[in-house]
Amino acid sequence: MFDWRDYGNGIYAFDAGYVRPILAAIHLIVDHGRVAFIDTGSKDSLPHARAALEKLGLTADAVDYVILTHIHLDHAGGAGHLMREFPKARLVVHPRGARHMAEPAKLVAGVTAVYGAEYVARVYGEILPIPAERIIEAGEGTRIRLAERELLCLDTPGHARHHICIVDAQAKAIFTGDMFGLSYRELDVAGRQFIFPTTSPSQFEPEEMRRSIERLLEFKPDAMYLTHYSQVPEVEKQAAELLRHLDFSVQLALRHKDAGELRHSRIHADLSAYLLAEVRRHGCTLPDAEILQLWATDLELNAQGLGVWLDQQAAAH
Repeated sequence: MFDWRDYGNGIYAFDAGYVRPILAAIHLIVDHGRVAFIDTGSKDSLPHARAALEKLGLTADAVDYVILTHIHLDHAGGAGHLMREFPKARLVVHPRGARHMAEPAKLVAGVTAVYGAEYVARVYGEILPIPAERIIEAGEGTRIRLAERELLCLDTPGHARHHICIVDAQAKAIFTGDMFGLSYRELDVAGRQFIFPTTSPSQFEPEEMRRSIERLLEFKPDAMYLTHYSQVPEVEKQAAELLRHLDFSVQLALRHKDAGELRHSRIHADLSAYLLAEVRRHGCTLPDAEILQLWATDLELNAQGLGVWLDQQAAAH
């Protein structure tokens, strides 16, 4: 399935082909025939990226930028493949992530330690290095010119310290990577969307996440564009829900901070129960098993991230 969304404002989204349908979106910004890709999925996104350009009547030479919100591999794993495909493009990435894109060995080792070599090889394949001279380090306030459209990069920690969000003032849009949470289209009810934070390891910082979310709201966007999965309007309402879920997740973790070897399983169980209850409150009628399957990886990573945060809090005191 090639999921394709045209938002009528120079922004398009398509399915990255990552793990399952409509799990990870790649966004395109197109202005006067020039193109920027936002996030890249894994190596499996390359044929989808070619198809997207073909659908727009454009070639690889039209791509000026490949922009990474952060370097977690579901967002950046395909960057080397896309950069090889688009010879005129520059890679835009947070300064903390730039060296890992140029020399990805440590990045791959870290992911392999969590998931195992077989999983990394199957899901991500080879992570190709990107020549340093093709990389733009996008710190706070970096402005990128795409034809007649200006894109503003914001340093937005909370999910990861190498995370940026990209403001497209012309479209009143912000590309949020994982900063504005997860909103899967399978849970939509009569056009209403469910949203939930991602607290995955190893740099989850709830206070920073709250500050970053509140900062994004200051730009008063018409919509956020999430990697998981694409356009989220009703921004203020969704932000309130996101922050409510964030606060609950933190309090849930603190409740189990002294549970020893049972801590992870208890956080995971309570988080799963909370998610199901909130999805039901939202009005979604999918079976419990289907909801938990859709969220299985996220629930596990969220529970892990909350545990890592608890350990960091304990070490700091």
